[in-house]
Amino acid sequence: MSVATDVSPPAVQPRPEASARSIVPLLTRLHFYAGVLVAPLLVAAAVTGLLFVFTPQLDNLVYDKELHVARVGPGLPKPVSEQVAAAIAAHPSGTFTSVTPASAPDATTKVVFSVPSLGEKTHTVYVDPYTGEIRGQLTTWFGETPLTTRLDDLHRHLLLGDVGLVYSETAASWLWVVVLGGLVLWCNRQWRSRGERRRSRTEATLLYDLRAAKGVRRTRGMHAATGVWLTAGLLFLSATGLTWSDWAGANFSLALDSLDSRRPAVSTALSGAPSGGGGHHGEGGAAAPAGDPAQVDAVLRIARANGLTGPMDITPPAADGAAWTVFENDNVWPVHFDRIAVDPVAGTVTDRSDFADWPLLAQLTSLGVQAHMGYLFGPANQILLAALAIGLLCVVVWGYRMWWQRRPTRTLTGAPPARGAWRRVRPPVLVAGIVVTGAIGWALPTFGVTLAAFIVIDVIAGLLRRRRAAADPPAVG
Repeated sequence: MSVATDVSPPAVQPRPEASARSIVPLLTRLHFYAGVLVAPLLVAAAVTGLLFVFTPQLDNLVYDKELHVARVGPGLPKPVSEQVAAAIAAHPSGTFTSVTPASAPDATTKVVFSVPSLGEKTHTVYVDPYTGEIRGQLTTWFGETPLTTRLDDLHRHLLLGDVGLVYSETAASWLWVVVLGGLVLWCNRQWRSRGERRRSRTEATLLYDLRAAKGVRRTRGMHAATGVWLTAGLLFLSATGLTWSDWAGANFSLALDSLDSRRPAVSTALSGAPSGGGGHHGEGGAAAPAGDPAQVDAVLRIARANGLTGPMDITPPAADGAAWTVFENDNVWPVHFDRIAVDPVAGTVTDRSDFADWPLLAQLTSLGVQAHMGYLFGPANQILLAALAIGLLCVVVWGYRMWWQRRPTRTLTGAPPARGAWRRVRPPVLVAGIVVTGAIGWALPTFGVTLAAFIVIDVIAGLLRRRRAAADPPAVG
């Protein structure tokens, strides 16, 4: 919907309280138009997010053969080094880059290979840990299956590549504005009607008022009550979504750097390592090459002896004179994101980074991302996100229904204020608002650009409307 088509109904006489100095008319107008214009992006984000949140269950259904063994046992799993060797034999063209040992009795071991032609994507070979059988191979992206990768791309980019980044970041940038604006308007309405509620003692302001007359008042009640209940969750989704967005996320990363709140890196350098040849020297034998898969068992044993017991990714050194890295990737609360560097020859941990020692902001960011994706609290997290997505869709539908019920062809009360609402804002508040909005527009570029575009288009639409009104001859009689 274009802003140039003014959806405001004919001007009505303002209520007595509207003529006073207040920021409420400006917020009402901003909330109305932002809701109308940004709502399609929010609908897309809610629908695609609803699909993505259940990817663990979908993966188990679609990729059951690759992710699970045909039969548990008999006996103990084979050494991980043998499983890696079986995967290498089945995928000789790739470069072994990591292995994720089976984390459950019925799970397969994932062996990852880099292939130059795939770019960021990789090939993952799935191995039965009991028999060494190759259960399948998939093209993965940071460990995600093709289905999860597709749904993730749909949610973040709408399958439009870099162009789609604008959609998701704009939706996240405006979501908190729409939510907070609606909350302020709801609080203002409750404040104005507090006397009536005290007299009646019957109205439940946080529940649907089914006694309200059908029409815009009932719709507004459902829209507002649902929005208030969803406020905390929607603000959380907006904030966490922005942390890994393209432009706002880059500014957030700069803020973390300035506050020294990045997650600590693990050094893989080995002191005293030989400059040529691998780090493993047998007695009287030649040096083993860097990342020799035969060392995986020793690395895994050292990691477990040093407290890493959950699901883990084991990565070989990228070059001679470097250590292996082990990342404990347990993203279900209580999370375990500890990372260590291992020298399998000396049998020591050369460096480590424990989640408990991360800066607080780094911890909160990581936890927020896991909760946003539906992993942190397992099925309960998924159900909560699904409820937020469905609730947001209901709020949007009711918002559009309100617009239809008070469309320009009708003369209903409750229409958005006419242009010039900013004149009713007290000058100090207006100046402070402009400064704060400018700062937010810099931190959230898509918000700043789209807000500026809205203002320009709205001003042009106002000028055109005035010109048409001046050109039309006045009615006679």
